[in-house]
Amino acid sequence: MRVSVLGLGIMGAGMAHNLVAKGFEVAVYNRSPDKAAPFAAKARIAVTPAEAARDADIIIAMLSDDDASRGVWLSDGGALGAARPGAIIIECGTLSPSWVRELAAAAGKVGVGFIDAPVTGSKLQAQEGTLRFLAGGSPSDLLKAGPVLGAMGSETIHMGGVGSGVLMKLVNNFLCGVQVAALAEGLAMAEKSGLDGEKTRAVLLGGAPGSPLVKAVAGRIAAGDYTANFFPGLMAKDLDYAGREAAKLGLTLETAAAARKRFLEAVKAGYADKDIAAIIEPLRHPAGD
Repeated sequence: MRVSVLGLGIMGAGMAHNLVAKGFEVAVYNRSPDKAAPFAAKARIAVTPAEAARDADIIIAMLSDDDASRGVWLSDGGALGAARPGAIIIECGTLSPSWVRELAAAAGKVGVGFIDAPVTGSKLQAQEGTLRFLAGGSPSDLLKAGPVLGAMGSETIHMGGVGSGVLMKLVNNFLCGVQVAALAEGLAMAEKSGLDGEKTRAVLLGGAPGSPLVKAVAGRIAAGDYTANFFPGLMAKDLDYAGREAAKLGLTLETAAAARKRFLEAVKAGYADKDIAAIIEPLRHPAGD
């Protein structure tokens, strides 16, 4: 089975490596060629999305936002124009449901199947091939794509029709973003009040607030390790998409808006290329201090 991977960031690179390791014939594309260089000996490196997609059975994209996805699929030299009838697109980015449905409709017009399958998990899970895919699409397309998804993840959860996968991912990341923002505020409050940091973490992580995400991020904060697993700007984007989608349903996600503010503050403070754990730093050192 021939597979193309479009986007070799933190997540896409790990996914592509697992596909190569599992014996798939892989072509890769990334806008910045340096990120494709590590694949030179084991995959075909394409210079355009169209070149990567040509003759592929499955075309996977892991891209940052709607604009990046639109450009890779529909621009001049885009992947969809080169996809052969009968191929299947798997869009793994955390995108807006409206764009995903638009892309699925465009794929259908040229006889290409479509699955939206964003993931839960981060850098480590992408590297280990233990991601969970939240999939929207037809059962027949999911069956065909099953071996490819299985090579990159431990579980595929079929949420329903096209768009249901990304909608579930937005709900998931909404809750994650709020937890991380609340953790940063709580730890900053404890630090400024003089509470013992180690004891504070032990109480929080050993009690009801201690979700797996909170434990992971608290550990990075304690170690001062902001090596990127997930960028603050991408979390801000996800919270924005979640808020917009909720508004269409007549809901206002007040906590999403508040959490998004914290992630944007981290970006503005110079932590755009660091991990989301770095959102505590502007709370420790407010602008002007």
